[in-house]
Amino acid sequence: MTSAPEELLPGTRRALLHRIAAAQSEGRSPSLVAAVVRGGHTVWDGARSSVDGHAPDGNVQYRIGSISKTFTAVLVMRLRDEGLLDLNDPLEKHLPGTGAGEVSIAQLLCHAGGLAAETPGEWWERSPGGLRPALSDVLGAEPFRHAPGRRHHYSNPGYTLLGALVEALRGRPWAEVLRDEVLEPLGLHRTSALPQAPHAGGWAVHPWADAMLPEPLEDLGLMAPAGALWSTTADLARFAAFLLAGDDRVLRAETVREMRAPASPPEPGMADGGYGLGLQLTKVADRALAGHSGSLPGFVAGLWFSKADDVAAVVLANCTSGVPAATVAADLVRIVAEAEPRIPEPWRPMPSVDPALLELTGPWYWGTAPHLLRLTRDGGLELGPVGAMGRSSRLRAERDGTWTGLNGYYAGETLRPVRRSDGTLSHLDLASFVFTRTPYDPTAPIPGGLDPRGWRGSDQGL
Repeated sequence: MTSAPEELLPGTRRALLHRIAAAQSEGRSPSLVAAVVRGGHTVWDGARSSVDGHAPDGNVQYRIGSISKTFTAVLVMRLRDEGLLDLNDPLEKHLPGTGAGEVSIAQLLCHAGGLAAETPGEWWERSPGGLRPALSDVLGAEPFRHAPGRRHHYSNPGYTLLGALVEALRGRPWAEVLRDEVLEPLGLHRTSALPQAPHAGGWAVHPWADAMLPEPLEDLGLMAPAGALWSTTADLARFAAFLLAGDDRVLRAETVREMRAPASPPEPGMADGGYGLGLQLTKVADRALAGHSGSLPGFVAGLWFSKADDVAAVVLANCTSGVPAATVAADLVRIVAEAEPRIPEPWRPMPSVDPALLELTGPWYWGTAPHLLRLTRDGGLELGPVGAMGRSSRLRAERDGTWTGLNGYYAGETLRPVRRSDGTLSHLDLASFVFTRTPYDPTAPIPGGLDPRGWRGSDQGL
């Protein structure tokens, strides 16, 4: 049972309203709607409109553009968790004959596959999907712009391939799989591949005059997994809560955490953070954010969340340009996080403690560099340096008594506690590094050995 949402303070609510009002006015959008999530609940929503008395609410659909990619990535991660694929598998293993089969599934998820940014031919976002009836029409004769795995290069066709992969392994259309495996379990009943009333119309606003032009609403066909979805702020607020905490009906928390870990570094000039597995990553005023931006002719969208603050925000507007929806969403997260900092949960002791694990905790030295090994509430270990410099990692227990690094430099590496013949703990072996209880412990097998004279001062013969 989840606790009831904690209401925001009046000053915070006014600051949020002011931010979206300024965005709608300065961006000259026909309408703009937003929502903020904290603690897994929507705690604020607001809207502005150019038509008096007709501001949209959280039930009105807008097109969300590339936020659709995050939904597609969730489907792929479900396939991985079920053992139907490995992220390192080449696409060819599961979807042969595309001409881009050497690319790995992970590279497609994080836009490191080297594929072209857009489709050949007409601008796909403003033309019917019938112009691209096959994957060969999406990729063209020369699908690559860079060698796979060499650099981050955002690719819309790459996510069309991921959608086709989902269809190949599930044997059903992407939209049906998405509905049954993600939308229905999470209660996202107002998210769909095609618009459902009530929905906003898409508009272009003249750059030098207060005049509007309706944008065409095209069925994007095979490109749908890259950007076709329609949704509401109410639905996207629920989706943001899922991305913050996971939901075992769709993806467990560990997999969602994996999605928001950096997988592809940013190109020079891009915002710091890069790209995870279906999630954009950025840093704004030292606050780490994950989420995605989105745009299609007539619509802009932004969804960002801060795991550390447990705050997410969604912004949707129906204009082709003018409103930086992703920036506004990041601002809404900042307003709440700064005005009402998260109150930590009360400290509570662990339900039970294994003495063998306690023996591993405390200070350890890699050479002369002090580190601390802590026991976490979930039965894992956390290694970190004493001070700002050094390598940190979370570690997971294995059945054979070893530990596997989960992040940072030691991700995937093995930590092995080594005992003496009498059963006492001698040292830790972590990826060939020896950690000892004292700096260069002479009783431990230090690589290269130790000077037999030991530690000495200036008067002892340097």
